Amino acid sequence: MRSTNFILAGLTLVAQLAWAAPTTDPAELKSPRPGFVPGYLQAGTWVDSLALLPPPPSAGSAAQLADDAAYQASRKLKDSARWVQAEKDAVLAFPKAAEVFQCALGVGISAEATPHLNMLLRRTLADAGLATYKAKDFYKRQRPFMAASDAICTPHEEASLRKDGSYPSGHAALGWAWGLVLTEVAPERANAVVQRARDFGQSRTVCGVHWQSDVDAGQLVASAVVAQLHGVADFNEQLALARKEVAAARAGGSAPACP
Repeated sequence: MRSTNFILAGLTLVAQLAWAAPTTDPAELKSPRPGFVPGYLQAGTWVDSLALLPPPPSAGSAAQLADDAAYQASRKLKDSARWVQAEKDAVLAFPKAAEVFQCALGVGISAEATPHLNMLLRRTLADAGLATYKAKDFYKRQRPFMAASDAICTPHEEASLRKDGSYPSGHAALGWAWGLVLTEVAPERANAVVQRARDFGQSRTVCGVHWQSDVDAGQLVASAVVAQLHGVADFNEQLALARKEVAAARAGGSAPACP
């Protein structure tokens, strides 16, 4: 019996030593470009957005007329508080991007306070955003502000946006992916988190840089990506560790300053 217990204890120790938590250090991941980290999915294994999505609305179609109407309605928001929020939602660089869902989640998000949650958002950003590019690059849909020669909420990005296809929206995809993941981290905050994810996507129409159908398509891609991520061990492990961080933050009374 003692021999058996000794062997089991040894096997347990080996398993513990072999297991390592997913990294929270960006330096340990090969960055695709400064300020960003790679996702959990291997390059080229992302959801096929071109196969998943229908073509964008064609000129003169009922769907394009609906897009036109939504765009014209969004022009009334220029320089409003909602316009300012849309400008803030356009920022994807961390640590600033980590603040997007803090108030909806009720917990501060940072590399210092919640390192696994922070990395979960950084890596899912890459997976959801990159998954949109097969369709983006194929359709090369013109963005609404280009045809109308209107102002956008992030004029410093105008040159790069002109070169990047509009359909589907990468921002809407990653924002929706964040919302879905965070509802698993904190299901008790699902209503607020999902609403924030929706508003994050709608910020792209407010800015005038995406059609409504771009946003809707981006969210569909995100749903498929998050389902795909559940088959990746590192994602599942980091998700579980993020849950523990959020629970600990709540137990400690930590909360972000929100309006």
